[in-house]
Amino acid sequence: MQTKRILIVGGGSSGWMAAAYLNASLNRGGKRVADIALVESPDVPRIGVGEATIPNINHLLAVTGIDERDFMRAVDGTFKQSIRYVNWLHGKSDYYHHPFSRYELKPIDFSAREWLQSDRSIPFMETVSAQPLICELGLAPKTTANQPFGTPLTYAFHMNALKFADYLTQHSVARGVTHHVEHVVDVEMRANGYIAAVLTAAGRRIEAELFIDCTGFAGLLIEKKLGVGFVDCSQWLLNDRAITMHVDYEHHYPGYVKPYTTATALSAGWVWEIPLQNTRSLGYVHSSAFISEENAERELRAFEGAHAQKITTRTVRFKVGRREKVWVGNCIAIGLAGGFIEPLESTGLYLSDLACVMLAEHFPYTDDYEAMAFRVNRILANRFYEILDFINMHYCLTKRDDSVYWREVRKAERINDRLKAKLDYWRLKPPTPSDFQDSFFPGQPDAPLSGGGWPGDHRAPIDTAGLWGYSSYEAILYGMDFLREECDRWYGAQRPKTLLFKEVLNAVQAARQQLPPHDLWLQKVLGMPAYRKSV
Repeated sequence: MQTKRILIVGGGSSGWMAAAYLNASLNRGGKRVADIALVESPDVPRIGVGEATIPNINHLLAVTGIDERDFMRAVDGTFKQSIRYVNWLHGKSDYYHHPFSRYELKPIDFSAREWLQSDRSIPFMETVSAQPLICELGLAPKTTANQPFGTPLTYAFHMNALKFADYLTQHSVARGVTHHVEHVVDVEMRANGYIAAVLTAAGRRIEAELFIDCTGFAGLLIEKKLGVGFVDCSQWLLNDRAITMHVDYEHHYPGYVKPYTTATALSAGWVWEIPLQNTRSLGYVHSSAFISEENAERELRAFEGAHAQKITTRTVRFKVGRREKVWVGNCIAIGLAGGFIEPLESTGLYLSDLACVMLAEHFPYTDDYEAMAFRVNRILANRFYEILDFINMHYCLTKRDDSVYWREVRKAERINDRLKAKLDYWRLKPPTPSDFQDSFFPGQPDAPLSGGGWPGDHRAPIDTAGLWGYSSYEAILYGMDFLREECDRWYGAQRPKTLLFKEVLNAVQAARQQLPPHDLWLQKVLGMPAYRKSV
């Protein structure tokens, strides 16, 4: 079998994830399936923000052979067990969790229906998962001695994105990936419309059989050269800016490191809080149509407190949408070059990781690229719209009416048709696993995807629950008080007290006894400094 040359154009997290994953998954057992090279410009500024992940990141670490603790030390990593949503329902300090672990009653799980028939005196996820309370207690998901804790708690990580890219660079180069630090100035094409090579400012001509575009929103290969269009999805997700800041612990340390990501709704969007080992990363994701950059920065500083008044901020601009096709000819776009959805559910790195996994699984060992592209484009399109629906749902279920922004996101025209069909159906029955076997609901339109004239599968996307199944939908739906009025009509206003599973109660009690505070775990296991609490 002839070794194929892969050239990744652009570095950053996406580029180096592709390099590390493809090298590990293709070149195994002494076989050299692919010669992998990456070229990145020394002139392109890197965007560094705190990054939150979802548990799929553990697959990448396992495939690439990266030790979890080494990884956490290198990227200032901390544990993430949940996302805590604050002020999304009424804007009055209400909150709920979307945790990674939960208890499911076997053989049939009626927990949601029983909760709907109760008085809802306990938040739904706290009745089926110990993780929300473990998070509220500030506990790590494992012991310092790495001893098992009952049923293992699923977790992901918070990390410094720039350090993650640097760590993967060292890891990949040490294992045979070629690294060119040069500025790409031109792209050379073959007669058949495939890319032949890229030309650099240093006069180098780099050939390959397969090209991966990781040049971010610039889309140097997929857009600038191949002309693949962009599908704008900003009708359903209005945010297009983020004001970011880093609050170093030497400057202000709150006295703890939260083992979860926080997403707090403000007047025209929401703020992420991502705790690392040496800093807290914040970002106000907002819509420039509803608040000026100056006022957004002022609101972010007020949110953080007086100690944030002189901290430097940075504005990141983005557009929500996707490529008509992410794989065309011998070029596949990974990361921002392929599309973007705001990071409300921490899916930025996940989409890059998924594209790497799909490329490895559909690697064109022969010269038939079109068949592989046909399937990968379909899979990635389905997953993009699954994420779009899920994040759109956070907004359309709000009951906030305290600003023009929140009144706007509630309007019917801001709910995409797939999500509307889901919600209408779930007003008749709660979500169940079978809803995702073939997720086409009554009233859902069958409009084909925009293909921009490119060949391929243009069927309407479906939600395959590849990322979130019925239990995740329950977390958001019932966290946002879905079916409150309907349940009052169906079951009456006076309903029995909400109960929780004894297994959940036992897990919380065991956690109090066995699990250390998150910051203590980081100090003892990873060597995080013991910062002095700010007053």
